[in-house]
Amino acid sequence: MFAVAAVAGLALGPVRIPAGDVLRILAGDTGAGPFTTIVRDVRLPRVLLGAVVGAGLAVVGTVLQALVRNPVADPFLLGISSGASTGAVLVVVLGLGAGATSFALPAGAFVGSLGALVAVYAMARRGGTMTTGRLVLAGVAVQYILSALTSLVLVTAAEAEHLRAVLFWTLGGLGGARWDALLLPAVALAVGTAVLMALARPLDLLLVGEEGATVLGLDTGRFRAAVFVLASLVTGVLVAVSGAIGFVGLVVPHAARMAVGAGHRALLPVSALGGAAFLIFADLLARTVAAPAEVPVGVLTALAGGPCFLWLLRRSSRTEGITG
Repeated sequence: MFAVAAVAGLALGPVRIPAGDVLRILAGDTGAGPFTTIVRDVRLPRVLLGAVVGAGLAVVGTVLQALVRNPVADPFLLGISSGASTGAVLVVVLGLGAGATSFALPAGAFVGSLGALVAVYAMARRGGTMTTGRLVLAGVAVQYILSALTSLVLVTAAEAEHLRAVLFWTLGGLGGARWDALLLPAVALAVGTAVLMALARPLDLLLVGEEGATVLGLDTGRFRAAVFVLASLVTGVLVAVSGAIGFVGLVVPHAARMAVGAGHRALLPVSALGGAAFLIFADLLARTVAAPAEVPVGVLTALAGGPCFLWLLRRSSRTEGITG
């Protein structure tokens, strides 16, 4: 599926390129004329960025669902992406970093995402328990607060380039993909996924419940805090280059569990590949469905993920009630 998505992302667009030519260009053949420039310099960085961001969001969503033992946990719904967007916007407006390759931008996004996650977790956890209802309400509250803060920053700054930046980090998109913007998110994804793969057994232990995991020797408090920081770091780096793209981390992990089960040693790589393919396809639609105009990819992922979220929320509320 990932290979199909990648070839489709390279072949389709305002200029359609035969799949055979795409494969020859990737193999190093420069005899495809202007197609070579389109594939290598325009579409390939965008497809690779979509793969990295989609894989990262899916992996983070998978881990968050295990950490909070909640099926609707997702970087976007929990306000982590919104926190990262706010942090990135503040960096831009305050002039602390120039461009997506500046370390100030992902650093600001990381601080914002970690702060949002800590706030949501603190509000949702009451009396040692956490329910879907409280988690969703806490995430919505944090998103509203962060949205208001971002609007305040925008009104205060009142510059056209800041407006474009706010729209980018609010709606999400891969239109700014460049080769020099790929290294940092790719490293964050590779290192983060490798660490989480090494922690697959502790993540599996959390599935039996906090008390059961403690009995089996896991220090759940320290483990959860450490993985929260790692998830926030990965999310912050990804949002810094793509904006806030929602529901990838909600939809893909559930589909992956249907395919390989709940064990994280198999679930994490399958979720990563599924997330990469999902976002590549979504971005392909974003740049072709209304061509020559381009739809923000976050809009399309929300249209796909929104019904899934409502279904999961309804299923959870049957057993615990929306207020918990």
